[in-house]
Amino acid sequence: MADVFAELAAQTARSPQDPAQWVAHMVAREKSIRDAKRLQSRLRAARLREPEATMDKVDFTAERTLDRGAFEALRGTDWIETHRTVLMSGPCGVGKSFLACALGHEACKLDKSVMYFRMPQLFAELASAKQGGTYDRLFSKIKRTDVLILDDWGPDLMTPAQRRDLMEIVDARYERKSTVITSQLPIEKWYDIIADPTLADAILDRLVHQAYRFDLAGVSMRKAPAEVKNDAPSAKPSFGRLLSRPAHPANR
Repeated sequence: MADVFAELAAQTARSPQDPAQWVAHMVAREKSIRDAKRLQSRLRAARLREPEATMDKVDFTAERTLDRGAFEALRGTDWIETHRTVLMSGPCGVGKSFLACALGHEACKLDKSVMYFRMPQLFAELASAKQGGTYDRLFSKIKRTDVLILDDWGPDLMTPAQRRDLMEIVDARYERKSTVITSQLPIEKWYDIIADPTLADAILDRLVHQAYRFDLAGVSMRKAPAEVKNDAPSAKPSFGRLLSRPAHPANR
């Protein structure tokens, strides 16, 4: 604010201003600087895989059956404030991680806390925290964060310890916080990856309840333009229950 005051003082001889305008300029500049610093702090804490991914950089011309209206509806905080889940599935290279990170970046801009993990990384850090005696601290941090991004679900089957850890996280965040999950596997296949019918029902029932679902299709965006063919089937995201298995009555 002192720097802004000096700038205004230097301009006064040429263009005198009302003192109230000086204060308004000083406060506006201070707020802008603080907002920028807070955003950078949130992005560092989020550890996004693609920190430069933003909603404005999403390519809606790519042939991957991404509904622009449905995805851009997630620009605000409504889905975060109502603790919704966002589920993305599709083949390798269609930009699932970029889209997830763009949602994370937008949440940071809106002053929400974000954490990003690849699923193998999440399980590795949880296992390490158990050995090092810091599990409760890490779990508490994951539980409290506004938006948790879990990238690359599957294809490896989960171990008993991983199933239990995921169940604890999902249950702690259910209807309290928002979660974004991406996977190369169709969502209907996630049941098999958990590899335990009882826990699979419990985990997926909580994840898919009132979830925003994006089933992406198309060729890899990493290919050269000449290789890309416009042969992806049309699809639209859905909102609601995603499993054919009946929900527990308590969760209807």
